[in-house]
Amino acid sequence: MSPLIDFRKSLTIGIALAIGIVAGASSASADGQRSPDAATATTVPDPSSLDPDPWRIGFTAYGWAINVAGSVTARGQTVDVNASFIDLLQKSDSLIGWMSYFEADKGRVGFYGDLVWTRLGFARSMAAYRNPLPGLQISVTANAALVTDMVIAEMGGLYEVERWPGSDGSFTAVDALLGFRYWNSSTYASVDALGTASYAPLGIEASRQFGISLSNTMQWVDPLVGLRLRHRFTPHQEILVRGDIGGFGLGSQLTWQALGVYSYEWQIDRTVLAAVIGYRAIGVNYGAGSGFDASGMNLVLHGPVIGIGLRF
Repeated sequence: MSPLIDFRKSLTIGIALAIGIVAGASSASADGQRSPDAATATTVPDPSSLDPDPWRIGFTAYGWAINVAGSVTARGQTVDVNASFIDLLQKSDSLIGWMSYFEADKGRVGFYGDLVWTRLGFARSMAAYRNPLPGLQISVTANAALVTDMVIAEMGGLYEVERWPGSDGSFTAVDALLGFRYWNSSTYASVDALGTASYAPLGIEASRQFGISLSNTMQWVDPLVGLRLRHRFTPHQEILVRGDIGGFGLGSQLTWQALGVYSYEWQIDRTVLAAVIGYRAIGVNYGAGSGFDASGMNLVLHGPVIGIGLRF
């Protein structure tokens, strides 16, 4: 074999080896570049897939130290009640209940729900039975023992009308609300009276003892409208003031509510823990039927509120 042929073979083999080395390096480089991209694609979310305004959800369980003033009518008979929370706590074994509040918001729109269930027991010193007949006068006050199971359930929608941002995450906002309030009240009363009674139309005067047992259940729904003001001082502190009015003769003649609360928040991982303290008052004037079938409620429930909530 000639030296020229050997040189050509060696040159051909060398070129083939060089091409193979270059191709292998290019493949390794391409693989090295693709791996980080693939890993990054699995750990970094696509910005276009993120919700710029996610849902904000909050739940609060709270206690309401209720003071009661007004009257309750059952079977045509009216019992006046006036008791502070301390009176109910000390003299009643029927003070139980459950209170909670839920709210979900997205953007400027939201909805909420509030539930109050309580059993209030009034001792005879806290309830007074009114005279059952016009013209009947009793020389002593007739006392009544009264127990009321009451449910107040509220649901509605919220809309942020205006927001004024401040510095360091503070802001002030005004929300409008539209909803309804459901009432369910079951009343049980026993009345005792002893004294001298006179009935002027018939010229009758006598001393006697009498007792009456009353029971009645009432339920109705009140439409309501209202406003609330929220002011966030810092990322952890907020004050809320709310007022609403309703009934309008469609359920009760009138119902109203006034609420003011202060909340302080702690961030725990992705959950916010909030402590709430404030004052709440609800009034209602409802009546139905007439004569011995009359039933109704004219009450103001008010007292301090304290609770603990979770926000996501």
